[in-house]
Amino acid sequence: MRVLGVDPGLTRCGVGVVEGVAGRPLTMLGVGVVRTPADADLSHRLLAVEQGIEQWLDEHRPEVVAVERVFSQHNVRTVMGTAQASAVAMLCAARRGIPVALHTPSEVKAAVTGSGRADKAQVGAMVTRLLRLAAPPKPADAADALALAICHIWRAPAQNRLQQAVARHAVHATKGRTA
Repeated sequence: MRVLGVDPGLTRCGVGVVEGVAGRPLTMLGVGVVRTPADADLSHRLLAVEQGIEQWLDEHRPEVVAVERVFSQHNVRTVMGTAQASAVAMLCAARRGIPVALHTPSEVKAAVTGSGRADKAQVGAMVTRLLRLAAPPKPADAADALALAICHIWRAPAQNRLQQAVARHAVHATKGRTA
């Protein structure tokens, strides 16, 4: 499975591509940051994020895009920018018919480090170890994007089994009502 992880942000939008399957060593195919100037008009910043993500989609052809689920912060301005960048990433994927998965920060931290309360340094260290890199990706947004991709690869098999079980249950429940 090839996953593009997106750590959304307007100033720095982390992007990283990881390939592999759960239970096997993973491979980083690319990592970076889409940057926009803080003093630019919002519409131009969103356009720059869109163009950057489109380039990553063109270059790496992921099967899934994993985006950090936006959570409420005290700084409304920050959360709005993050939500807007997140929406752009989801739109780019949807336009191409690529499935989108959303993961909360605590899900990603727990998947990669074993603790949902891990700090940025711990996430960076584990991403470095898991992908057998010489050093942690910089800035932290880039490491977070890789962590999102890793999280999705590891969680997808269980999520798929759960979805299949729910679908089977729904079919059986429907048949029971029509009989």
